[in-house]
Amino acid sequence: MNSSSSNSEASPARPALVLDGVTVQYDTVKALSDVSIAFEEGRIHAVVGQNGAGKTTFARVCSGLVKPTHGRVHIGKHEIRTGHVNAARAAGVELVHQSFALPASFTVAQAMEFGATRHSGLFTRRQLEARWQAHLDGLGLSVSPREVIRNLPIETQQGIEIARALVTDARVLILDEPTAVLAPAGVETLFERIRILKKRGVTVVLILHKIREMMAIADTVSVLRRGEHVTGPVPCASIGAAELSQWIMGDAKAPVQAAAAPPRAAEGLTAPTVLRMHKFSTQPDAEGAALNEVSLDVRAGEIIGIAGVEGNGQRTLVRAISALAGTASGTLEFGGKDMTHSDLATRRAAGLRIIPFERNVEGLSLNSSLWENWSTGRLLQGGLLSFVRPKKLQAECDVALAQWDVRYANCGQPAGSLSGGNAQKVIFAREVDDSARLIIAAQPTRGLDIGATAYVWKALRQARDRGAAIILISSDLDELFDISDRVLVMLRGQVVGEYGAPYDLRQVGQAMVGAHA
Repeated sequence: MNSSSSNSEASPARPALVLDGVTVQYDTVKALSDVSIAFEEGRIHAVVGQNGAGKTTFARVCSGLVKPTHGRVHIGKHEIRTGHVNAARAAGVELVHQSFALPASFTVAQAMEFGATRHSGLFTRRQLEARWQAHLDGLGLSVSPREVIRNLPIETQQGIEIARALVTDARVLILDEPTAVLAPAGVETLFERIRILKKRGVTVVLILHKIREMMAIADTVSVLRRGEHVTGPVPCASIGAAELSQWIMGDAKAPVQAAAAPPRAAEGLTAPTVLRMHKFSTQPDAEGAALNEVSLDVRAGEIIGIAGVEGNGQRTLVRAISALAGTASGTLEFGGKDMTHSDLATRRAAGLRIIPFERNVEGLSLNSSLWENWSTGRLLQGGLLSFVRPKKLQAECDVALAQWDVRYANCGQPAGSLSGGNAQKVIFAREVDDSARLIIAAQPTRGLDIGATAYVWKALRQARDRGAAIILISSDLDELFDISDRVLVMLRGQVVGEYGAPYDLRQVGQAMVGAHA
């Protein structure tokens, strides 16, 4: 259980953040329904729930990004003007989004100044750096204000995001999925920073999906389900993981984590090699570290996990296999054929399928309909001159989405209207077909709740059991260890380690940061 709840309980704390009867309605859909909840001052509060439960809407209402249809928001004793970011910030509320917003080309000092609401007129670069160095030092961030953002480790970038949010002396800090991009050591560093903020009287609200992490850091937990407030804040010390899962899932059966697959080494040795990369290097790539003589084999019927701190070549690996990164040297064979210089269309025709890193950017056109998004893969395989029959494609789309249990009104609705879990299912329905021979799943469960995560794991295992080769890229080591037959670690564009079950968390974690023997 969490060790951070050491504050005295002798007298009730004052509420720092209160939502009173908040409803957010879009047409006939209620993202939040009459939510009333109060968070005590100076504590760490977790807000959990399945995808589509209303967590993101809740955070946006609190931070002024969304104006509720009904209801009020109080910071301390004062009601704030809803739907206005400046009003929320003036009252002391700051939101750190899951997707970082730091300008990559800025120095740390420039990024901090850019986020400040009050500026001090003219200043020299040296004065700017000195001012923000003091602020960073006060938060325990060991980073020079002269460093360029893009050159910093991901956990340091996140620390700067939090530091920037605290420029305004925030009283309430809301963090949306703050652990999603961090290695194990980075998660503990983040938690230490959060505990320091708590000691300074900041009220922290964490939107999390991982129950284990929530139990490790939060004082209380509140549960949202289908836009309604189910329970909380409840002291984390008084509940167990099973009870919390039941609150989150409601009437739906809580997913049971499947047992790890038995060792598949013997059959893997005889299975055909689907993908072989030999000393493969790429040109410098805008998406991350260039690949440097990467050699790997992926066989039919196995899941290869790729671990590594983000920015160490994982995205470039996907782009290289997808023929989107420039080849510098080496060879790439797919299905026994040399496809080093083949284009993406040729590789897709041979059975390459991709679940991309960013489902809302690379995976879906949010303004296009569900049937248009789903049919893209089929139309590409049919060629540019294939005849498009919208009604036929819509009917086939309905069948496919039903098979993948996508919750939607009609296939003509825009993809952007779906929750994260349902959006991911649409991509799986398109990519995981009978012709798939190699499936690249890049962060497929990021931002998903426990139910949607279990669904994705099941889909990947079923594809593997049908004979597909799968490359799973994830920043969640628990996920990689649970589902992968082998795990490779990438560091600075190279494969620096290969591990098999039973996995050693410490050993893999050290390889991720270059501290292994």
